Amino acid sequence: MKVQSISRELALLLLGQIKIDNIDKIKNLTIENILSGALESLAQHWREELDFCAATLEKANQELVDSELKEDAGLLKKSRIHLKTCLSESENILNSLSETIELPRLLALSDQKRIRDSVMKHVLIVINKKEEIDKTLDSVMEGWRLKRLPRIDRDILRLALVDLVDLNTPVAVTCNEAVNLANRYSDDQGRRMINGVLRRLQDSNLQKQL
Repeated sequence: MKVQSISRELALLLLGQIKIDNIDKIKNLTIENILSGALESLAQHWREELDFCAATLEKANQELVDSELKEDAGLLKKSRIHLKTCLSESENILNSLSETIELPRLLALSDQKRIRDSVMKHVLIVINKKEEIDKTLDSVMEGWRLKRLPRIDRDILRLALVDLVDLNTPVAVTCNEAVNLANRYSDDQGRRMINGVLRRLQDSNLQKQL
């Protein structure tokens, strides 16, 4: 994993732990603080994903029982769909866990100062320009509002816009990094939404206007 990719992932995870009214403390975070916050975000994220799988399994089990009692083939079909969804999500969780567990090792082998500086640059721009960033993203949402998206999807898009506008990162690199983060941390609906917003950002001149 490249330094830039590690930085963006840590920035994404750190944003989930930051309280904006404590910005002075944020500026002094060490690489150890950043990694600790990232791992805390990861733990929370995977707990939420596992809770979703547990709820989906419960639905599948109830519908399976109901289908036997009522001899309803429709309920049996729904049960299978829930089971398939749960298996797919469980596979995603395991794959993502195996990759993110590598973060501490990769960080130890990388240029930690460069990573720390890149993480803080991304995070502080998102915090300081949040209202402007969100307004820009809302303008290309086409019927949606950014606030309706899950937090992690919002932060993926905010970081992508920061890369495009403030850090002059090539469009191809920005989109690739955002898609990779979406594949790791979002669901199918979130990935489609993020891809759509990124395409509309590419087709617009918004990044040149800010």
